Amino acid sequence: MTTAYLTHPDCLRHDMGSQHPEQPARLTAIEAALHAAGLFENLHRLEARSATREQLLRAHDASYLDEIERIAPQSGLAFLDPDTTMNSYSLSAALHAAGALTQAVDCVMQGCAANAFCAVRPPGHHALRNRAMGFCIYNNVAIGTLHALESHGLQRVAIVDFDVHHGNGTEDIFHDDPRVMLCSSFQHPYYPFSGADSGNEHIIPMPLAAGSGGKEFRSAWLAQGLPALERFQPQMIFFSAGFDAHRDDPLAGFMLLETDFAWITEQVMHIADRCAQGRVVSTLEGGYELEALGLSVVAHIHALSKLRGNDSANNFPD
Repeated sequence: MTTAYLTHPDCLRHDMGSQHPEQPARLTAIEAALHAAGLFENLHRLEARSATREQLLRAHDASYLDEIERIAPQSGLAFLDPDTTMNSYSLSAALHAAGALTQAVDCVMQGCAANAFCAVRPPGHHALRNRAMGFCIYNNVAIGTLHALESHGLQRVAIVDFDVHHGNGTEDIFHDDPRVMLCSSFQHPYYPFSGADSGNEHIIPMPLAAGSGGKEFRSAWLAQGLPALERFQPQMIFFSAGFDAHRDDPLAGFMLLETDFAWITEQVMHIADRCAQGRVVSTLEGGYELEALGLSVVAHIHALSKLRGNDSANNFPD
């Protein structure tokens, strides 16, 4: 079985302005890098469906959904917060970004693919139940996680978030839900200035100082995140895959390389193979230096693919 790759044309049309770092070119850079690496042709490519209101309501308040629909512009830009704007395609893009996660869950649960990567934007992990922020409108990974729990009857689901920014929206949604373990490494103190002290038995924060590199990142996951996942025994694992922890990324101060993203992917995949029948769904979060983003996603998808015996793995050295 292959790795599924889900995206939608409107994810390219969502545009917050020419100077905004969360730009459509992120997706074109990813696909160009996958083509150059010989991976793209071996992925099971799917056009993402739109999330339903029922699926969105599992993670967001009805009043918030109504407000987003009301604000969505027919032309020009509408501001949701100082960093997050909508153009005329943004509502559709956000609906398809969230829908990609529910579709990916269905695909993996039904055995259509071994695992999945959702190349979607806007990202999601800063979106709270009733508030957009940090480039995010709907919390895609939360919507996918709740779909796995509610529609497929799973009892334990884990989220691995290695974005350089704390996924405050994801924590907001799941802080009091013991069915979901959130393990996250992030730069602290840094935007959104949260997460370091808010852990509990199923929320595992790993705050790291600016300048942290692969050594510190791997040590934190080996000491905290990976053992917590092993104890939790999730039946499905999601990645909030933010690649802005790369040393070349302009929006933060970590020093990770592509090999570090491959490493954490491989470690989590081994856990998924042992306790979740290999069921993994990954979704794009951050990553704003285009070349570094493309190379990092290649490393991530290669790790997803090679541990499942895909033909694409034969094109790469271990």
